[in-house]
Amino acid sequence: MKNALSVNYSESENVELVTQSLNGNRKSLDALIKLHQPFIYNVAWKMTNDANDAMDLTQEVLIKVITKLSLFKGKSTFRTWLYRIVVNEFLQAKRKSKEDQYVDFNDFDNKLNAIPDSFPTPQEELEQKEFIKEARTRCMSGMLMCLTREQRLIYILGDMFGIDHNVGSEIFEVSKQNYRVKLSRARRELHNFMGHRCGLIKKSNPCRCSKKAKTLREKGVLTEDSFVFNVGYKTRIAEYVEGNYNEAGAALDNRYINFFREHPTKDNFGAETVISEIINDENLKLLFS
Repeated sequence: MKNALSVNYSESENVELVTQSLNGNRKSLDALIKLHQPFIYNVAWKMTNDANDAMDLTQEVLIKVITKLSLFKGKSTFRTWLYRIVVNEFLQAKRKSKEDQYVDFNDFDNKLNAIPDSFPTPQEELEQKEFIKEARTRCMSGMLMCLTREQRLIYILGDMFGIDHNVGSEIFEVSKQNYRVKLSRARRELHNFMGHRCGLIKKSNPCRCSKKAKTLREKGVLTEDSFVFNVGYKTRIAEYVEGNYNEAGAALDNRYINFFREHPTKDNFGAETVISEIINDENLKLLFS
């Protein structure tokens, strides 16, 4: 997956594909969608905490982008124009199923407490490391859902995917200072909860992934067939973050952020891709024309 919000960005490549697409070149339209779909999908996946909801949201966004493509006049970079649409669509879309799973961090904490702790042996921890990894990713994704939509999206883009404040302020249409303040507030809420609850941060904290994973396995809730995140994904968010990214600030904040950057990404869409559906849809062809 190419990080479409990387500082190593080619505006000329995007503009050329847009121009050719508007001139009726379907291969260029296909290439334009393929360039941005993976990043949009992976942000949507973290945003909704559900693979199917993320695919639906990605398709809705891409349809809107394609049907509005002729409105791009070059007053901003294409990237800014496109991701403003993405951000607006993500913030305004109908709430997805997992978004109402937790009211806030207190509600999330209560539901974690309701899962009894089991105590795996060191050998069991070793044998069940994939289940523990799945439980950890689910838990951290649940934490993200406790943030407001705007906070969640800013944290996902700003800290997890490492976009800098210049790009962030452009796509959210706020000043650089305001963008940094919003990111800092989202980070503070999330990291404060982890700092007092999560055993990944402090061994003295009450919640341990291995204890919850063992209980969930014993109850039949966590099985290999029910894996959501740990399903053979080869890549992690960290692989797409710029090497010189320094927006995270203090080393302590980096420790929290790096746990989220270990979350999986989906690169190969195969038959699930929405590209062929969009390009071959006769109604959309008329709208695009």
